[in-house]
Amino acid sequence: MNAADVRAMSDDQLKEELLKLKKEQFNLRFQRASGQLENTARIRKLRRTIARIETARTERSAQESKGS
Repeated sequence: MNAADVRAMSDDQLKEELLKLKKEQFNLRFQRASGQLENTARIRKLRRTIARIETARTERSAQESKGS
């Protein structure tokens, strides 16, 4: 998921996607700790996608506060 995809989502969609990604991140941490994780690059991609969503949410809240 790239930044353009994230910006195209609504606030509710972003919140829902963030929750889903954080659950997946939690599961990947357990897999890594137990030695069952095969695709270690997935953790890095997941962290970056979460950061993109958080950044988009911060930008939107900054625009809303600036506009009011």
